[in-house]
Amino acid sequence: METPGAPSPARSLESYLAPIESLLKQVIQHGGFELKFVVRKNDKEGQELETPDYVVDFSGRDADLLLERHATLLDALEYLVLKAVRLAEDLFGRITFDCQDFRGLRAEELRLTAQVAADRVVETGDPFTLNPMSPRERRIIHLALRDRPQVRTVSEGAGPERKVVILPASPPPRRR
Repeated sequence: METPGAPSPARSLESYLAPIESLLKQVIQHGGFELKFVVRKNDKEGQELETPDYVVDFSGRDADLLLERHATLLDALEYLVLKAVRLAEDLFGRITFDCQDFRGLRAEELRLTAQVAADRVVETGDPFTLNPMSPRERRIIHLALRDRPQVRTVSEGAGPERKVVILPASPPPRRR
C-alpha cells in the first residue's frame, strides 16, 4: 500500500507498450491513415550510445506522409503519443518512432555532415553553423564530434531555431 505523498514506483518501459499500441491504433483509424505499425525490440544493440530499446516501425500506403518535410509528422506523432501515455521523462529516447529506416539514414547523414563541417573548421579556423535542427539531431552532431579534439560544438538559439555551431577547439593564432 502506498503512503500519501510518497513517490510512486517507477514504471518499466515495457508497461507503456500496450497503451502506445492502443493509442496509435485509434489515431491511425480516426485519422483515416493507411498505415500499419509494429513495436519491436531494437536489434541494433550497442551500435551507438543513444540506441533506443524499442522502435515503433511504420509502413503502408501513407508512410510517405510521415516522412514529408524532414519527418515532421513522424516526430509529431511520436511526441503526441509518448506524452499522451505519460511516458516518464527518464524513458524518453528509449523508444522511437521510425518509418523506412528514416532515423538511421538521417543519423548517418548528420554524422557525415558533422565530419565534413569539422574538417572545414580545422582547415580554415572559422566557425561553421549548421541549419536549425531538433534536439535529437543536435545530439547526434555533438556525439559525432566528441572524439575530435581539434573542434568543439555548442548549441545556440532558442526553440525551433536552435542550431549547432562547430568551433575550433582553441582560438586561431593571431596573425602578424
